Amino acid sequence: MTEPTPQPPASRPRALTAVLVAVIAVGLLVAGGGLAVALGIGSTATPTADSVDAGFSRDMSRHHLQAVEMANLAQTNSSDDEVKRLAFDISATQTNQAGRMQGWLALWGLPATSGEVMGWMDDGAMSGHDMGGMSGMGGAHGVDPAAAADGAVMPGMATETELAQLRGATGTAFDVLFLQLMTRHHQGGLEMAQYGEEHASLPAVRSLARSIAQSQTAETTTMEQMLRSRGGSPLPAP
Repeated sequence: MTEPTPQPPASRPRALTAVLVAVIAVGLLVAGGGLAVALGIGSTATPTADSVDAGFSRDMSRHHLQAVEMANLAQTNSSDDEVKRLAFDISATQTNQAGRMQGWLALWGLPATSGEVMGWMDDGAMSGHDMGGMSGMGGAHGVDPAAAADGAVMPGMATETELAQLRGATGTAFDVLFLQLMTRHHQGGLEMAQYGEEHASLPAVRSLARSIAQSQTAETTTMEQMLRSRGGSPLPAP
């Protein structure tokens, strides 16, 4: 008489499943904890609307988005491959960074815009700039009132008139104007980045501010060289 083939205990698959679920759960917990640490969540209190972390995220993302707008014009208005590559890199990098900063604001439950720009910076940090900002224009620290009225609400930002000139330019004329405006734009954002690196509470914010300061300093040097090789010269620093 043939002996029946032994069958594995019915509980074995269920036990194995339970172990796998437990391992996956632990993995997700570790991954989530790592993400939280990377964002600085749980280590300190959530930033308030008037904090350096929030102010930096609001204003630098707004500053970045104008740079992205200018950089995107190069793909249609320039015929210079070197300018196009630089503009593409700026657009991709600053779009990503602006998305991160706006994502933080959403995570913190804070608005992405504010009535006053750069109010989170101590006035001493702006001592090298003209402090004739107009409170009616949102506290445009370090910006000439006429420029603020024309849309340049933070140091280095292009006015609406300058943006219109850039949109209408092509060829070498575009390249020179683009490099002039973007160089000044980078210079204007540098002090915000340095202040954010020094004074933000969350490690992730300080790290991003440091990365922005380093990359934009390097790009400024590159753009100044490119500008001179195309017969142009930098605009006055903001």
